[in-house]
Amino acid sequence: MKPQMNCRLLMTEVLGFLFVFVQFNSPVQGEVHFYDFVVRERNFTKLCVTKSILVVNDSFPGPEIRVHKGDTVFVNVHNQGYYGFTIHWHGIKQPRNPWSDGPEYITQCPIPPGTNFTYEIHLSDEEGTLWWHAHSDWTRATVHGAIVILPAVGTTFPFPQPDDDETIIIASWYFGDVKELVDVAMEEGSDLPHSDAYTINGEPGDLCNCSKDTTYRRMVDYGKTYLLRIINANINAEHFFAVGDHNLTVVGLDGAYIKPINTGYLVISPGQAMDVLLEANQSPGQYYMAARQYSSEDAAVVDFDHVNVTAILEYRGNYTYQPPSFPTTLPMYLDYPAAVKFTLRIKSLATPEYPISVPLNVTTSMFITVSMNELPCTHSGCKTDQKMTSSLNNVSWAFPLNTTDVLQAYYRNISGVYTTDFPDQPTQYYNFTEETFVENILFTVQGTKVKVLNYNESVQIVFQGTDVMKSSVNHPMHMHGYSFYVVGFGFGIYNNESDPKGFNLVDPPQVTTFGVPKNGWLAIRFTANNPGVWFWHCHFERHLSWGMDTAFIVKNGGTVQTSMREPPAYMPPCNAQLDSHIKTDSTEGVNII
Repeated sequence: MKPQMNCRLLMTEVLGFLFVFVQFNSPVQGEVHFYDFVVRERNFTKLCVTKSILVVNDSFPGPEIRVHKGDTVFVNVHNQGYYGFTIHWHGIKQPRNPWSDGPEYITQCPIPPGTNFTYEIHLSDEEGTLWWHAHSDWTRATVHGAIVILPAVGTTFPFPQPDDDETIIIASWYFGDVKELVDVAMEEGSDLPHSDAYTINGEPGDLCNCSKDTTYRRMVDYGKTYLLRIINANINAEHFFAVGDHNLTVVGLDGAYIKPINTGYLVISPGQAMDVLLEANQSPGQYYMAARQYSSEDAAVVDFDHVNVTAILEYRGNYTYQPPSFPTTLPMYLDYPAAVKFTLRIKSLATPEYPISVPLNVTTSMFITVSMNELPCTHSGCKTDQKMTSSLNNVSWAFPLNTTDVLQAYYRNISGVYTTDFPDQPTQYYNFTEETFVENILFTVQGTKVKVLNYNESVQIVFQGTDVMKSSVNHPMHMHGYSFYVVGFGFGIYNNESDPKGFNLVDPPQVTTFGVPKNGWLAIRFTANNPGVWFWHCHFERHLSWGMDTAFIVKNGGTVQTSMREPPAYMPPCNAQLDSHIKTDSTEGVNII
């Protein structure tokens, strides 16, 4: 296994004191780790074009955090960029500590340029692969990296020990300045940008222009087994993934183990992280690790990124060179049956060593429609009469910009920041899966509406996909502060009488991100036992930007151990610069090779 790569400490004495403080004041069980993230603009060349992007510690993707289950991590984030941002520790539950969860204007305000902020990350039952990323606009396109959580000291994997592991991060690449493109599109009410290519560990692969010499390569030895830690860091795309002439065994998802899935391919949504075993048992040579976008949009929609991103699995040894073998098992872009077939096989490991606890007696039940919508575009920058929005139960989320964040408002009882009237049911019922452009369905309302839960409530949510504006797609829904059990999903309109009879209450997947099927429904359950403010959103960034978000406020329990922790002494102020530093045409300053 790789050694832990802790970054150099900037203030050894201070952090030593912090270690002693943590030992006596935090629920630390394992070891304590310290990282420094220096975030600044650096030039990178991809696809024959050099551009400046925001990165952590001068690398794309950013540094890996490698720890053991139950450890605590302090990450000191230094903003040397031009605008404010935050970092989210995706899939980490952060027990009682929403202050370090990271989504901007939900649990904190952005870290201003020229300042720093230290996140305190407590690992609990997570084990496997997760990741971290910026949680401000689309900054996570280039600000992201892996979190590897090894078994607790003295324990091991629930499968034979692999010989080594390898992180595979699939990400999006844009020719222009992403933040500038998004800022302009949101101002004008126009469509949000589509990626120009995808990358594996920062490289588009040798099927793309000017990329052959930089294609990412992983050297392997015949007969050894490798644990691939695959992360979909894409902004807006699900992906199929396969390796030429090799089978895969998926053993983990979102920091939890699953029953092994032997397969020739996998499908992974933005936000998800999978642990996958690969046995190097083929003739020594070179084989493509390839990913291709899976599009669940209407077949008539063809303006998505068709680039196949590749890396190379290369055997050590002496052999005659042959071009890398491309995986014949990799499904095509619109292969909906292949995506469903794989997803149906995901089950929790559910053993005495890795138990699950599915809520059986539901005390709070919600039915939430996920929709694309429109709103009138009336401000001076609009280039269209209507702008695209999205919603949950016909409420399009509005961030409380430049005032305070929801967590501070809740903790300090500040009024006027949010309301507690997020609806448990749709505001109106209609044929959800029928294509419709009816005005009273098409148009939504904006609001900062949250749902309040009492501590320890057993919650069931059924998400219902819709086909408003003929725009039904899969929606990978992500919940902060919790993992949840996927007790069922199906197609068409959810039937409250018959569909629960088929719920899996024995070994449902325990995840933090899972897709609402195109024109279908997703049923989840969780116990509200982590007090604080926790964001809920679609992990397609375009849908998040348009409002497919909300937040839960989970009240404190009756003891200190069941109550939210006190805030740290310092939180970033709510006056960070949000605009891009570039205010010209997005191609200006780009060098063509």
